[in-house]
Amino acid sequence: MISHPSRHCTVELQALPSRIGQVRRIVSAQLRYWHMDSLIDRAALGVTELLTNVHLHARPDKTCTVEMELLLDRLTVSVHDRDPRLPVVDDAEPLATCGRGLSMVASMSESWGARPDGESGKVVWFTLPTATAVAPVTAPPLSTRPPRRLVEEVPAAAFAEVDRAVDLHRAPPAPARSAVAG
Repeated sequence: MISHPSRHCTVELQALPSRIGQVRRIVSAQLRYWHMDSLIDRAALGVTELLTNVHLHARPDKTCTVEMELLLDRLTVSVHDRDPRLPVVDDAEPLATCGRGLSMVASMSESWGARPDGESGKVVWFTLPTATAVAPVTAPPLSTRPPRRLVEEVPAAAFAEVDRAVDLHRAPPAPARSAVAG
């Protein structure tokens, strides 16, 4: 089930590898729809890591809900699952091939956390700021052109006088001819 109220999106799924890719595409599409393209990479990475944790660790089942909420200057992405055990951030060994997911979520987000959700479940979430850095205002480059001047109105009679003066030195125009036979 997918719902798309104005600034809220919810997707319910089984956290299986094939579904995680689908949710990543849904998150990306929703952020494009909200004109928040600058958040796509970090939001997709974060939701992938949280769903992978559900896939690897959640018991008794892999059913979960991904929720995105855009409020003023912050995007919150949360994953609700049915396993009450809260996640633990491990210090992964330098050559380890797993165990860095929550550390990555922590480093790429503004904030993150986990909390119990009801009697048998939890919510793991992260936030991303939506505000982008504004470029400093600079003065426009100086131009070597002279400043623009307003054109004053010139009476049509002045143009007629110039036209007559030019006509004195020119042969009269040839009559118009048609290219159509007949």
